[in-house]
Amino acid sequence: MKRLREQFRGLYWRQMSITVGMVLLTLVLLGTVFFSLSYNYARGQKTDELLERAQVVSRLSVRYLESGRYLTMEELRQDQVFQQLAATAAMISDMDILVCDEEGHVLLSTDETMEGQSITIPEGVMSAVLEQGTWAGRSRLDQLYESKRFVGGVSVVSPTTGKVLGSVFTVSSGDTVDALWRTFAGLLVMTALVVLMISFVATSVTTMRQIKPIREMAQATRCYAEGDFDIRMNDYGRDDEIGELAASFNNMAERLQQTERQRREFIANISHELKTPMTTIAGYTDGILDGTIPPENEKQYLQIIANESRRLSRLVRRMLDVSQLQAMDPLRNGNHFDICESMRRVLISMEKKINDRHLDVEADIPDEPILVLGDNDMITQVLYNLLENAAKFAREGSTLYLGVAMMDGKARVTVRNVGDTIPAEELPLLFERFHKSDKSRSEDKDGYGLGLYIVKTILQQHKEDISVTSENGVTTFTFSLRVE
Repeated sequence: MKRLREQFRGLYWRQMSITVGMVLLTLVLLGTVFFSLSYNYARGQKTDELLERAQVVSRLSVRYLESGRYLTMEELRQDQVFQQLAATAAMISDMDILVCDEEGHVLLSTDETMEGQSITIPEGVMSAVLEQGTWAGRSRLDQLYESKRFVGGVSVVSPTTGKVLGSVFTVSSGDTVDALWRTFAGLLVMTALVVLMISFVATSVTTMRQIKPIREMAQATRCYAEGDFDIRMNDYGRDDEIGELAASFNNMAERLQQTERQRREFIANISHELKTPMTTIAGYTDGILDGTIPPENEKQYLQIIANESRRLSRLVRRMLDVSQLQAMDPLRNGNHFDICESMRRVLISMEKKINDRHLDVEADIPDEPILVLGDNDMITQVLYNLLENAAKFAREGSTLYLGVAMMDGKARVTVRNVGDTIPAEELPLLFERFHKSDKSRSEDKDGYGLGLYIVKTILQQHKEDISVTSENGVTTFTFSLRVE
């Protein structure tokens, strides 16, 4: 029961209930208005017909009522001329004719059930006819009929004197109007059922088409929660909001899958990077403890252990630096600094390493300051990492280039060295965490593969990017900074 209640609280049944409810409410309102208009129209038509025929009989009855000599219905029927009047009245189908004097006494009735009875029209109805000339409505005529009937009455007026002589009433059972109303009601009910069925089917198909992708997304999120990011949404070729949501969902899945892949790669890489110094430390320590390493060589191996420990410490510190950089927002405070001054300071700090490699430096740094938006320390770290990397892999005795120029409203910084050409397929991988080419592994014993990753992370925090090219031994790194 609880599951059934939960199912009916779902989006499908909510949408179905709203749609069917709105259609049903519309049909009820339209039906009410239609019934009211159609019934009033049919009643008006019937009333006009009753009054019209009463007028005809009224004109024929004038001279009989004017003479005042007919006191009983029997005397009226014995008059040959009045027989013609009765025959005319009898031709009017589904209608009774009542001819009355001015006091409301019925002198003639075509209803055979009233033969021999003394009948008087109710005073209220008679007064309305005599005062207004006509009257119409539904009435039992003071319990004369078992049910209410349509009644129309007109006064009989002498054309010569203008005196009211009496009245003529026409009475109809109203069965035709009721039958017409019931027919309309039946047609409306049938139409309502058909419309409700069509709306139910259309709403069901439409709602299911909308619900199906949502259910698939719910199922996909459960898979993502369990670590399975291979599920993709089917947009069913739709260009509406559901299709857009499915595309966004797939993009999110791609990002999650990429993040998970990077996380696993990061764990694998860091495990590899940590394993090497830790294995070295453990191996040499065990060798000293168990006597495998001679006492005279212990100092040498202790120095190796100390170096590996410091390298391990630097690696952990670099990883912590990366985590801190990713949490910073260097553009939040809107600080500006002189990029030219930062470049000069980095060159000075790199002087020893550059001289050790016997490198020349070509610096294209303007004397006038160039104020850029960002964090000075972070951009200084970018310059230092790029210049250190360029000096490390430059051909000994070659020239390093460091320059900045204004272009398209931005300051573009370039670091260039001459050395071995980096393969084109490896260029996109340079900024990945812990990435080191085979060549760098042989020449860069103390590297961690984090320097260029830190560079890219810092520039991404500044909403900027970095590019690299390597052709004919010339490798160039270029990045830009906003000038505001």
